[in-house]
Amino acid sequence: MAKPTLLTVDDDPNVLKAIERDLRSHYGENYRVLRADSGDAGLKILRELRVRNDAVALLLADQRMPHMDGIGFLTEAKQIYPDAKRALLTAYADTSAAINAINEVNINYFFLKPWDPPSQHLYPVIDDLLEDWMASYRPPYEGIRVLGTRWSSRAYDVRDFLARNHVPYQWIDVELSSEDPEVKQLIASIGDDVASLPLTLFPDGTRMFQSTSAELAEKVGLRTRAETQFYDLAIIGGGPGGLAAAVYGASEGLKTVMIDREAPGGQAGLSSRIENYLGFPAGLSGGDLARRAVMQAQRFGVEIIAPQEVVELRVEGPYRILKLGNGSELSCHAALIATGVQWRRLEVPGIDRLQGAGVYYGGGSQEAMSYKGETVYVVGGANSAGQAALNFALYAEKIVMLVRGDSLAATMSRYLIDQIERTPNIQLWSHAEVIAVQGDTHLEEISVQCSDTDRVEQVPASAMFIYIGALPRTDWLGNTVVRDDRGFVMAGPDLMKDGKHPPGWNLDRPPFLLESSVPGVFVVGDVRHGSIKRVASAVGEGAIAVQFIHRYMAKV
Repeated sequence: MAKPTLLTVDDDPNVLKAIERDLRSHYGENYRVLRADSGDAGLKILRELRVRNDAVALLLADQRMPHMDGIGFLTEAKQIYPDAKRALLTAYADTSAAINAINEVNINYFFLKPWDPPSQHLYPVIDDLLEDWMASYRPPYEGIRVLGTRWSSRAYDVRDFLARNHVPYQWIDVELSSEDPEVKQLIASIGDDVASLPLTLFPDGTRMFQSTSAELAEKVGLRTRAETQFYDLAIIGGGPGGLAAAVYGASEGLKTVMIDREAPGGQAGLSSRIENYLGFPAGLSGGDLARRAVMQAQRFGVEIIAPQEVVELRVEGPYRILKLGNGSELSCHAALIATGVQWRRLEVPGIDRLQGAGVYYGGGSQEAMSYKGETVYVVGGANSAGQAALNFALYAEKIVMLVRGDSLAATMSRYLIDQIERTPNIQLWSHAEVIAVQGDTHLEEISVQCSDTDRVEQVPASAMFIYIGALPRTDWLGNTVVRDDRGFVMAGPDLMKDGKHPPGWNLDRPPFLLESSVPGVFVVGDVRHGSIKRVASAVGEGAIAVQFIHRYMAKV
Protein backbone atom coordinates (compact mmCIF):
# COMPACT_ATOMS: atom_id res chain seq x y z
CA MET A 1 0.00 0.00 0.00
CA ALA A 2 1.31 3.46 -0.93
CA LYS A 3 2.27 5.78 1.87
CA PRO A 4 -0.15 8.62 2.60
CA THR A 5 0.73 11.77 0.69
CA LEU A 6 1.82 15.21 1.85
CA LEU A 7 1.32 17.71 -1.00
CA THR A 8 2.93 21.15 -0.98
CA VAL A 9 2.03 23.82 -3.57
CA ASP A 10 4.02 27.01 -4.27
CA ASP A 11 4.87 28.99 -7.41
CA ASP A 12 8.20 30.15 -5.95
CA PRO A 13 10.72 27.41 -6.82
CA ASN A 14 13.06 28.30 -3.94
CA VAL A 15 10.28 28.20 -1.32
CA LEU A 16 8.86 25.01 -2.88
CA LYS A 17 12.26 23.33 -2.77
CA ALA A 18 12.80 24.38 0.85
CA ILE A 19 9.45 23.19 2.16
CA GLU A 20 9.75 19.91 0.24
CA ARG A 21 13.22 19.39 1.72
CA ASP A 22 12.01 19.99 5.29
CA LEU A 23 8.96 17.73 4.86
CA ARG A 24 11.02 14.90 3.36
CA SER A 25 13.68 15.07 6.07
CA HIS A 26 11.15 14.77 8.89
CA TYR A 27 8.27 12.75 7.38
CA GLY A 28 9.78 10.86 4.47
CA GLU A 29 9.91 7.55 6.32
CA ASN A 30 6.12 7.35 6.81
CA TYR A 31 4.74 9.68 4.15
CA ARG A 32 5.21 10.36 0.46
CA VAL A 33 5.99 14.04 -0.21
CA LEU A 34 4.79 15.50 -3.52
CA ARG A 35 5.00 19.06 -4.82
CA ALA A 36 3.28 21.25 -7.41
CA ASP A 37 4.24 24.67 -8.75
CA SER A 38 0.67 25.99 -9.11
CA GLY A 39 -2.83 25.47 -7.81
CA ASP A 40 -3.96 23.90 -11.09
CA ALA A 41 -1.03 21.47 -11.05
CA GLY A 42 -1.82 20.59 -7.45
CA LEU A 43 -5.46 19.84 -8.29
CA LYS A 44 -4.37 17.64 -11.20
CA ILE A 45 -2.16 15.60 -8.85
CA LEU A 46 -5.01 15.23 -6.36
CA ARG A 47 -7.41 13.99 -9.04
CA GLU A 48 -4.87 11.36 -10.11
CA LEU A 49 -4.37 10.26 -6.51
CA ARG A 50 -8.15 9.99 -6.06
CA VAL A 51 -8.48 7.75 -9.11
CA ARG A 52 -5.81 5.45 -7.63
CA ASN A 53 -7.59 5.62 -4.23
CA ASP A 54 -4.39 6.83 -2.55
CA ALA A 55 -4.57 8.61 0.79
CA VAL A 56 -3.72 12.30 1.19
CA ALA A 57 -2.97 13.45 4.74
CA LEU A 58 -1.87 17.08 4.36
CA LEU A 59 -2.21 19.93 1.86
CA LEU A 60 0.17 22.86 2.35
CA ALA A 61 -0.24 25.78 -0.06
CA ASP A 62 1.30 29.22 -0.38
CA GLN A 63 -1.28 32.02 -0.25
CA ARG A 64 0.24 34.33 -2.88
CA MET A 65 0.15 32.44 -6.18
CA PRO A 66 -0.99 33.79 -9.58
CA HIS A 67 -4.21 32.54 -11.18
CA MET A 68 -5.24 30.65 -8.02
CA ASP A 69 -4.19 31.68 -4.51
CA GLY A 70 -3.69 29.26 -1.63
CA ILE A 71 -7.18 29.69 -0.19
CA GLY A 72 -8.71 29.08 -3.62
CA PHE A 73 -6.63 25.92 -4.07
CA LEU A 74 -7.50 24.56 -0.61
CA THR A 75 -11.18 25.30 -1.18
CA GLU A 76 -11.23 23.24 -4.41
CA ALA A 77 -8.94 20.57 -2.97
CA LYS A 78 -11.40 20.04 -0.12
CA GLN A 79 -13.94 18.76 -2.65
CA ILE A 80 -11.50 16.06 -3.77
CA TYR A 81 -10.01 15.14 -0.37
CA PRO A 82 -12.36 16.50 2.31
CA ASP A 83 -10.57 14.73 5.16
CA ALA A 84 -7.05 15.94 4.35
CA LYS A 85 -5.61 18.50 6.73
CA ARG A 86 -5.25 21.94 5.10
CA ALA A 87 -2.69 24.64 5.90
CA LEU A 88 -1.48 27.92 4.38
CA LEU A 89 2.00 29.39 4.00
CA THR A 90 1.63 33.14 4.43
CA ALA A 91 3.60 36.32 4.75
CA TYR A 92 2.90 38.49 7.78
CA ALA A 93 0.80 40.82 5.62
CA ASP A 94 -1.55 37.94 4.75
CA THR A 95 -2.48 36.89 8.29
CA SER A 96 -5.91 38.50 8.07
CA ALA A 97 -6.69 36.44 4.97
CA ALA A 98 -5.47 33.33 6.77
CA ILE A 99 -7.69 33.97 9.78
CA ASN A 100 -10.67 34.54 7.48
CA ALA A 101 -9.84 31.23 5.80
CA ILE A 102 -10.08 29.46 9.16
CA ASN A 103 -13.59 30.85 9.63
CA GLU A 104 -14.87 30.57 6.06
CA VAL A 105 -13.21 27.54 4.42
CA ASN A 106 -12.09 25.66 7.55
CA ILE A 107 -8.36 25.51 6.97
CA ASN A 108 -6.61 23.93 9.93
CA TYR A 109 -3.60 26.18 10.36
CA PHE A 110 -1.40 28.84 8.79
CA PHE A 111 2.41 29.16 8.91
CA LEU A 112 4.34 32.40 8.59
CA LYS A 113 7.31 32.58 6.25
CA PRO A 114 10.12 32.06 7.00
CA TRP A 115 9.49 29.06 9.23
CA ASP A 116 13.10 28.55 10.38
CA PRO A 117 13.89 26.68 12.46
CA PRO A 118 11.35 24.03 11.34
CA SER A 119 11.84 22.12 14.60
CA GLN A 120 10.09 24.98 16.39
CA HIS A 121 7.82 26.61 13.82
CA LEU A 122 6.80 23.79 11.47
CA TYR A 123 7.12 20.24 12.76
CA PRO A 124 5.21 20.48 16.09
CA VAL A 125 2.04 21.76 14.40
CA ILE A 126 2.26 19.34 11.46
CA ASP A 127 2.86 16.48 13.90
CA ASP A 128 -0.41 17.42 15.61
CA LEU A 129 -2.30 17.72 12.32
CA LEU A 130 -1.06 14.35 11.10
CA GLU A 131 -1.88 12.71 14.42
CA ASP A 132 -5.45 14.01 14.13
CA TRP A 133 -5.66 12.81 10.53
CA MET A 134 -4.38 9.36 11.45
CA ALA A 135 -7.03 9.08 14.17
CA SER A 136 -9.77 8.95 11.53
CA TYR A 137 -7.80 7.44 8.63
CA ARG A 138 -9.29 4.19 7.35
CA PRO A 139 -6.77 2.22 5.27
CA PRO A 140 -8.55 0.08 2.65
CA TYR A 141 -9.07 -3.60 3.45
CA GLU A 142 -7.00 -3.59 6.64
CA GLY A 143 -7.95 -3.81 10.29
CA ILE A 144 -11.39 -4.52 11.73
CA ARG A 145 -14.35 -4.76 9.33
CA VAL A 146 -18.02 -4.59 10.28
CA LEU A 147 -20.61 -6.10 7.94
CA GLY A 148 -24.27 -5.31 8.33
CA THR A 149 -27.21 -3.37 7.00
CA ARG A 150 -27.88 0.31 7.36
CA TRP A 151 -31.13 -0.13 9.26
CA SER A 152 -29.82 -2.64 11.79
CA SER A 153 -29.79 -1.13 15.28
CA ARG A 154 -27.28 -3.77 16.37
CA ALA A 155 -24.94 -2.81 13.55
CA TYR A 156 -25.27 0.82 14.59
CA ASP A 157 -24.38 -0.10 18.18
CA VAL A 158 -21.23 -1.92 17.04
CA ARG A 159 -20.12 1.01 14.89
CA ASP A 160 -20.90 3.51 17.62
CA PHE A 161 -18.94 1.52 20.21
CA LEU A 162 -15.85 1.21 18.01
CA ALA A 163 -15.97 4.87 16.97
CA ARG A 164 -16.37 6.20 20.51
CA ASN A 165 -13.46 4.08 21.71
CA HIS A 166 -11.31 5.29 18.78
CA VAL A 167 -10.92 1.80 17.33
CA PRO A 168 -10.42 2.06 13.54
CA TYR A 169 -12.80 -0.06 11.48
CA GLN A 170 -14.26 -0.36 7.98
CA TRP A 171 -18.05 -0.39 7.58
CA ILE A 172 -19.47 -2.55 4.79
CA ASP A 173 -23.18 -2.19 4.06
CA VAL A 174 -23.98 -5.54 2.48
CA GLU A 175 -27.06 -4.12 0.74
CA LEU A 176 -25.37 -1.12 -0.84
CA SER A 177 -22.26 -3.15 -1.70
CA SER A 178 -24.06 -6.28 -2.87
CA GLU A 179 -22.65 -5.97 -6.41
CA ASP A 180 -19.07 -5.50 -5.23
CA PRO A 181 -17.17 -8.68 -6.21
CA GLU A 182 -15.13 -8.67 -3.03
CA VAL A 183 -18.21 -8.25 -0.85
CA LYS A 184 -19.96 -11.03 -2.77
CA GLN A 185 -17.08 -13.39 -2.02
CA LEU A 186 -17.11 -12.37 1.62
CA ILE A 187 -20.86 -12.96 1.95
CA ALA A 188 -20.51 -16.31 0.18
CA SER A 189 -17.85 -17.39 2.65
CA ILE A 190 -20.15 -16.56 5.57
CA GLY A 191 -22.84 -18.89 4.22
CA ASP A 192 -26.07 -19.26 6.17
CA ASP A 193 -24.63 -17.21 9.02
CA VAL A 194 -25.31 -14.09 6.94
CA ALA A 195 -28.72 -14.07 8.63
CA SER A 196 -26.93 -13.32 11.93
CA LEU A 197 -25.47 -9.98 10.89
CA PRO A 198 -23.90 -7.73 12.01
CA LEU A 199 -20.57 -9.50 11.73
CA THR A 200 -17.30 -8.08 13.03
CA LEU A 201 -14.17 -9.41 11.33
CA PHE A 202 -10.76 -9.05 12.97
CA PRO A 203 -7.33 -9.15 11.28
CA ASP A 204 -6.49 -12.44 13.04
CA GLY A 205 -9.48 -14.13 11.37
CA THR A 206 -11.82 -13.99 14.39
CA ARG A 207 -15.53 -13.60 13.54
CA MET A 208 -18.03 -12.16 16.00
CA PHE A 209 -21.74 -12.17 15.15
CA GLN A 210 -24.05 -9.68 16.90
CA SER A 211 -21.27 -8.90 19.35
CA THR A 212 -21.92 -7.05 22.60
CA SER A 213 -19.90 -4.10 23.85
CA ALA A 214 -18.29 -6.34 26.48
CA GLU A 215 -17.22 -8.89 23.86
CA LEU A 216 -15.81 -6.20 21.61
CA ALA A 217 -14.01 -4.55 24.51
CA GLU A 218 -12.30 -7.79 25.49
CA LYS A 219 -11.29 -8.54 21.91
CA VAL A 220 -9.78 -5.13 21.17
CA GLY A 221 -7.96 -5.03 24.50
CA LEU A 222 -9.95 -2.47 26.48
CA ARG A 223 -9.73 -2.79 30.25
CA THR A 224 -12.99 -3.69 31.99
CA ARG A 225 -11.61 -4.79 35.38
CA ALA A 226 -9.63 -2.87 37.97
CA GLU A 227 -5.99 -3.80 38.47
CA THR A 228 -6.14 -3.35 42.25
CA GLN A 229 -8.79 -2.95 44.93
CA PHE A 230 -7.81 0.42 46.36
CA TYR A 231 -7.20 3.89 44.88
CA ASP A 232 -6.68 7.38 46.22
CA LEU A 233 -9.23 8.76 43.75
CA ALA A 234 -11.96 6.95 41.83
CA ILE A 235 -13.69 8.92 39.08
CA ILE A 236 -17.09 7.76 37.84
CA GLY A 237 -17.60 9.06 34.31
CA GLY A 238 -15.14 9.85 31.54
CA GLY A 239 -16.44 13.09 30.09
CA PRO A 240 -14.42 16.33 30.02
CA GLY A 241 -14.86 16.90 33.77
CA GLY A 242 -13.81 13.38 34.69
CA LEU A 243 -10.86 13.42 32.28
CA ALA A 244 -9.64 16.76 33.63
CA ALA A 245 -9.82 15.48 37.20
CA ALA A 246 -7.98 12.32 36.16
CA VAL A 247 -5.16 14.30 34.54
CA TYR A 248 -4.75 16.71 37.46
CA GLY A 249 -5.18 14.06 40.11
CA ALA A 250 -2.68 11.60 38.64
CA SER A 251 -0.18 14.32 37.72
CA GLU A 252 -0.18 15.40 41.37
CA GLY A 253 0.55 11.93 42.67
CA LEU A 254 -2.89 10.47 43.38
CA LYS A 255 -3.40 6.84 42.42
CA THR A 256 -6.35 7.38 40.10
CA VAL A 257 -8.88 5.17 38.34
CA MET A 258 -11.57 6.38 35.93
CA ILE A 259 -14.63 4.24 35.12
CA ASP A 260 -17.01 4.90 32.23
CA ARG A 261 -20.04 2.86 31.20
CA GLU A 262 -19.47 3.43 27.47
CA ALA A 263 -16.30 5.22 26.37
CA PRO A 264 -14.22 8.19 27.52
CA GLY A 265 -15.43 11.49 26.11
CA GLY A 266 -18.99 11.57 27.36
CA GLN A 267 -21.62 13.52 25.47
CA ALA A 268 -18.98 16.03 24.36
CA GLY A 269 -17.10 13.18 22.68
CA LEU A 270 -20.00 12.80 20.26
CA SER A 271 -19.83 16.44 19.16
CA SER A 272 -18.87 16.79 15.51
CA ARG A 273 -17.24 20.17 16.10
CA ILE A 274 -16.35 22.31 19.11
CA GLU A 275 -15.28 25.74 17.91
CA ASN A 276 -15.32 27.86 21.06
CA TYR A 277 -12.89 25.82 23.17
CA LEU A 278 -9.96 27.97 24.22
CA GLY A 279 -6.71 27.38 22.36
CA PHE A 280 -8.14 25.74 19.22
CA PRO A 281 -8.86 28.58 16.73
CA ALA A 282 -9.88 26.16 13.98
CA GLY A 283 -12.00 24.08 16.38
CA LEU A 284 -11.79 20.35 16.95
CA SER A 285 -14.17 17.44 17.15
CA GLY A 286 -15.34 16.05 20.45
CA GLY A 287 -13.71 12.77 19.52
CA ASP A 288 -10.35 14.46 19.01
CA LEU A 289 -10.64 16.26 22.33
CA ALA A 290 -11.47 13.00 24.11
CA ARG A 291 -8.64 11.13 22.40
CA ARG A 292 -6.08 13.75 23.38
CA ALA A 293 -7.33 13.86 26.96
CA VAL A 294 -7.24 10.06 27.26
CA MET A 295 -3.65 9.98 26.01
CA GLN A 296 -2.74 12.70 28.49
CA ALA A 297 -4.38 10.84 31.37
CA GLN A 298 -2.67 7.58 30.45
CA ARG A 299 0.65 9.38 30.27
CA PHE A 300 0.26 10.27 33.95
CA GLY A 301 -0.70 6.71 34.86
CA VAL A 302 -4.49 6.93 35.12
CA GLU A 303 -6.14 3.52 34.96
CA ILE A 304 -9.13 3.69 32.61
CA ILE A 305 -11.86 1.06 32.88
CA ALA A 306 -14.40 1.06 30.05
CA PRO A 307 -16.95 -0.09 29.18
CA GLN A 308 -17.89 -0.72 32.77
CA GLU A 309 -20.71 0.56 34.93
CA VAL A 310 -20.74 1.65 38.55
CA VAL A 311 -24.00 0.37 40.04
CA GLU A 312 -23.62 1.35 43.69
CA LEU A 313 -21.75 3.79 45.93
CA ARG A 314 -21.56 3.25 49.69
CA VAL A 315 -19.53 4.57 52.60
CA GLU A 316 -17.62 2.43 55.08
CA GLY A 317 -15.73 4.59 57.57
CA PRO A 318 -13.02 6.56 55.73
CA TYR A 319 -13.51 4.55 52.54
CA ARG A 320 -15.88 5.01 49.62
CA ILE A 321 -16.81 1.69 48.00
CA LEU A 322 -17.83 1.33 44.35
CA LYS A 323 -19.64 -1.76 43.13
CA LEU A 324 -19.24 -2.44 39.42
CA GLY A 325 -21.62 -4.05 36.96
CA ASN A 326 -19.54 -7.25 36.84
CA GLY A 327 -20.01 -7.72 40.60
CA SER A 328 -16.50 -6.66 41.62
CA GLU A 329 -15.78 -3.83 44.04
CA LEU A 330 -13.06 -1.26 44.58
CA SER A 331 -12.49 1.24 47.37
CA CYS A 332 -10.99 4.72 47.49
CA HIS A 333 -10.27 7.64 49.78
CA ALA A 334 -12.22 10.04 47.54
CA ALA A 335 -14.77 9.54 44.79
CA LEU A 336 -15.70 11.97 42.03
CA ILE A 337 -19.06 11.76 40.24
CA ALA A 338 -18.68 13.01 36.66
CA THR A 339 -21.33 10.96 34.87
CA GLY A 340 -22.72 13.85 32.83
CA VAL A 341 -26.17 13.57 31.33
CA GLN A 342 -28.04 11.36 28.88
CA TRP A 343 -30.06 12.60 25.92
CA ARG A 344 -33.68 13.21 26.87
CA ARG A 345 -35.96 10.81 25.03
CA LEU A 346 -38.61 11.96 22.59
CA GLU A 347 -41.84 10.37 23.81
CA VAL A 348 -43.94 9.91 20.67
CA PRO A 349 -45.72 6.85 19.19
CA GLY A 350 -43.52 4.41 17.31
CA ILE A 351 -40.17 5.86 18.24
CA ASP A 352 -38.75 3.13 20.47
CA ARG A 353 -39.17 0.49 17.79
CA LEU A 354 -37.24 2.56 15.25
CA GLN A 355 -34.36 3.63 17.47
CA GLY A 356 -31.13 2.72 15.72
CA ALA A 357 -33.04 2.23 12.45
CA GLY A 358 -33.40 5.82 11.32
CA VAL A 359 -34.04 7.38 14.75
CA TYR A 360 -30.93 8.34 16.71
CA TYR A 361 -30.11 10.23 19.88
CA GLY A 362 -27.02 12.28 19.26
CA GLY A 363 -24.83 11.29 16.37
CA GLY A 364 -21.07 11.12 15.91
CA SER A 365 -19.28 12.63 12.96
CA GLN A 366 -18.81 9.16 11.47
CA GLU A 367 -22.53 8.83 10.74
CA ALA A 368 -22.74 11.91 8.53
CA MET A 369 -21.02 10.21 5.60
CA SER A 370 -23.84 7.66 5.40
CA TYR A 371 -26.35 10.30 4.27
CA LYS A 372 -24.90 11.56 1.01
CA GLY A 373 -27.63 12.97 -1.20
CA GLU A 374 -30.37 12.50 1.42
CA THR A 375 -32.53 14.67 3.66
CA VAL A 376 -31.70 14.55 7.37
CA TYR A 377 -33.96 15.90 10.12
CA VAL A 378 -32.31 17.35 13.23
CA VAL A 379 -34.63 17.84 16.22
CA GLY A 380 -33.53 20.51 18.68
CA GLY A 381 -32.16 24.02 18.75
CA ALA A 382 -29.21 24.02 21.16
CA ASN A 383 -25.49 24.00 20.32
CA SER A 384 -25.28 20.23 19.94
CA ALA A 385 -28.05 20.30 17.34
CA GLY A 386 -26.36 23.14 15.47
CA GLN A 387 -23.00 21.36 15.42
CA ALA A 388 -24.67 18.20 14.12
CA ALA A 389 -26.59 20.08 11.41
CA LEU A 390 -23.40 21.70 10.11
CA ASN A 391 -21.64 18.35 10.10
CA PHE A 392 -24.43 16.56 8.24
CA ALA A 393 -24.64 19.46 5.77
CA LEU A 394 -21.20 18.48 4.45
CA TYR A 395 -22.70 15.30 3.02
CA ALA A 396 -26.50 15.33 2.97
CA GLU A 397 -28.48 17.11 0.27
CA LYS A 398 -30.66 18.92 2.81
CA ILE A 399 -30.81 19.34 6.58
CA VAL A 400 -34.11 20.32 8.21
CA MET A 401 -33.83 21.62 11.76
CA LEU A 402 -37.06 21.24 13.73
CA VAL A 403 -37.33 23.68 16.65
CA ARG A 404 -40.28 24.50 18.88
CA GLY A 405 -39.40 28.20 19.24
CA ASP A 406 -39.56 30.92 16.63
CA SER A 407 -35.76 31.07 16.15
CA LEU A 408 -32.44 29.72 17.39
CA ALA A 409 -31.40 32.91 19.17
CA ALA A 410 -32.51 31.89 22.66
CA THR A 411 -30.85 28.46 22.68
CA MET A 412 -27.78 28.53 20.42
CA SER A 413 -24.46 30.36 20.39
CA ARG A 414 -24.24 33.20 17.89
CA TYR A 415 -21.26 31.76 16.01
CA LEU A 416 -23.24 28.61 15.23
CA ILE A 417 -26.32 30.56 14.14
CA ASP A 418 -24.14 32.60 11.76
CA GLN A 419 -22.67 29.44 10.23
CA ILE A 420 -26.09 27.84 9.84
CA GLU A 421 -27.43 30.94 8.11
CA ARG A 422 -24.49 30.80 5.68
CA THR A 423 -25.08 27.12 4.88
CA PRO A 424 -27.52 26.90 1.95
CA ASN A 425 -28.63 23.31 2.47
CA ILE A 426 -29.76 23.83 6.09
CA GLN A 427 -33.43 24.76 6.46
CA LEU A 428 -34.93 25.95 9.75
CA TRP A 429 -38.49 24.82 10.49
CA SER A 430 -39.63 26.83 13.51
CA HIS A 431 -42.73 26.28 15.68
CA ALA A 432 -42.39 22.59 14.80
CA GLU A 433 -42.67 19.53 17.02
CA VAL A 434 -42.46 15.84 16.10
CA ILE A 435 -45.58 14.07 17.37
CA ALA A 436 -45.23 10.63 15.71
CA VAL A 437 -42.90 8.51 13.58
CA GLN A 438 -43.81 5.79 11.10
CA GLY A 439 -42.00 2.93 9.40
CA ASP A 440 -41.90 -0.87 9.26
CA THR A 441 -38.25 -1.93 9.39
CA HIS A 442 -36.86 1.60 9.46
CA LEU A 443 -37.96 5.23 9.66
CA GLU A 444 -40.06 6.24 6.66
CA GLU A 445 -42.14 9.21 7.77
CA ILE A 446 -42.52 11.71 10.59
CA SER A 447 -45.54 13.73 11.68
CA VAL A 448 -44.78 17.34 12.54
CA GLN A 449 -47.20 19.64 14.35
CA CYS A 450 -46.85 23.34 13.57
CA SER A 451 -47.85 25.36 16.63
CA ASP A 452 -48.25 28.62 14.70
CA THR A 453 -50.83 27.13 12.27
CA ASP A 454 -52.04 24.16 14.36
CA ARG A 455 -51.55 21.95 11.31
CA VAL A 456 -49.99 18.48 11.26
CA GLU A 457 -47.76 17.73 8.31
CA GLN A 458 -46.49 14.28 7.40
CA VAL A 459 -43.15 14.28 5.62
CA PRO A 460 -41.03 11.41 4.28
CA ALA A 461 -37.89 10.84 6.34
CA SER A 462 -35.20 8.20 6.55
CA ALA A 463 -33.03 9.78 9.27
CA MET A 464 -33.87 11.81 12.36
CA PHE A 465 -31.27 12.84 14.94
CA ILE A 466 -32.60 14.06 18.29
CA TYR A 467 -30.95 16.69 20.52
CA ILE A 468 -33.69 17.89 22.87
CA GLY A 469 -31.81 18.43 26.09
CA ALA A 470 -30.53 15.96 28.60
CA LEU A 471 -31.12 14.58 32.08
CA PRO A 472 -28.76 12.96 34.60
CA ARG A 473 -28.66 9.23 35.04
CA THR A 474 -28.15 9.02 38.80
CA ASP A 475 -30.66 6.42 40.00
CA TRP A 476 -27.72 4.17 40.91
CA LEU A 477 -26.85 6.60 43.72
CA GLY A 478 -30.08 5.87 45.58
CA ASN A 479 -30.19 7.87 48.81
CA THR A 480 -26.42 7.98 49.25
CA VAL A 481 -26.09 11.63 48.23
CA VAL A 482 -28.60 14.47 48.08
CA ARG A 483 -30.03 15.11 44.61
CA ASP A 484 -32.54 17.64 43.35
CA ASP A 485 -35.98 16.71 42.01
CA ARG A 486 -34.54 16.07 38.52
CA GLY A 487 -31.70 13.87 39.74
CA PHE A 488 -28.82 16.35 39.58
CA VAL A 489 -26.34 16.00 42.46
CA MET A 490 -26.29 18.86 44.97
CA ALA A 491 -22.91 20.19 46.11
CA GLY A 492 -21.23 22.90 48.15
CA PRO A 493 -23.30 25.97 49.09
CA ASP A 494 -26.41 24.50 47.45
CA LEU A 495 -26.51 21.96 50.29
CA MET A 496 -26.56 24.59 53.03
CA LYS A 497 -30.14 25.55 53.87
CA ASP A 498 -30.51 28.30 56.43
CA GLY A 499 -26.82 27.88 57.20
CA LYS A 500 -27.30 24.27 58.34
CA HIS A 501 -25.22 21.31 57.22
CA PRO A 502 -26.93 18.68 55.06
CA PRO A 503 -28.54 15.66 56.79
CA GLY A 504 -25.98 13.12 57.94
CA TRP A 505 -23.03 15.49 57.58
CA ASN A 506 -20.54 14.58 60.33
CA LEU A 507 -17.81 17.21 59.97
CA ASP A 508 -17.46 20.61 61.64
CA ARG A 509 -16.74 22.36 58.36
CA PRO A 510 -19.33 22.91 55.58
CA PRO A 511 -19.04 20.96 52.31
CA PHE A 512 -16.35 22.20 49.95
CA LEU A 513 -17.45 23.97 46.76
CA LEU A 514 -17.82 20.77 44.67
CA GLU A 515 -18.37 18.31 47.52
CA SER A 516 -21.62 16.38 47.79
CA SER A 517 -23.61 15.68 50.94
CA VAL A 518 -21.17 12.84 51.70
CA PRO A 519 -17.68 13.97 52.76
CA GLY A 520 -15.08 12.85 50.23
CA VAL A 521 -17.60 12.38 47.43
CA PHE A 522 -17.31 15.21 44.90
CA VAL A 523 -19.27 16.06 41.76
CA VAL A 524 -18.34 17.98 38.59
CA GLY A 525 -19.75 18.71 35.16
CA ASP A 526 -23.25 18.48 33.79
CA VAL A 527 -24.46 16.06 36.48
CA ARG A 528 -23.99 18.74 39.15
CA HIS A 529 -26.99 20.85 40.14
CA GLY A 530 -26.61 24.37 38.74
CA SER A 531 -23.66 23.60 36.47
CA ILE A 532 -22.93 25.53 33.29
CA LYS A 533 -23.36 23.12 30.40
CA ARG A 534 -20.09 23.85 28.61
CA VAL A 535 -17.03 21.70 27.98
CA ALA A 536 -14.66 24.35 29.35
CA SER A 537 -16.73 24.64 32.55
CA ALA A 538 -16.61 20.88 33.13
CA VAL A 539 -12.86 20.85 32.56
CA GLY A 540 -12.41 23.72 35.01
CA GLU A 541 -14.52 22.00 37.65
CA GLY A 542 -12.55 18.78 37.24
CA ALA A 543 -9.29 20.64 37.85
CA ILE A 544 -10.66 22.60 40.82
CA ALA A 545 -12.15 19.48 42.44
CA VAL A 546 -8.71 17.89 42.72
CA GLN A 547 -7.56 20.74 44.97
CA PHE A 548 -10.50 20.15 47.31
CA ILE A 549 -9.81 16.40 47.22
CA HIS A 550 -6.26 17.08 48.44
CA ARG A 551 -7.64 19.21 51.27
CA TYR A 552 -10.13 16.49 52.19
CA MET A 553 -7.51 13.73 52.17
CA ALA A 554 -5.13 15.80 54.29
CA LYS A 555 -7.68 15.63 57.12
CA VAL A 556 -8.71 11.98 56.72
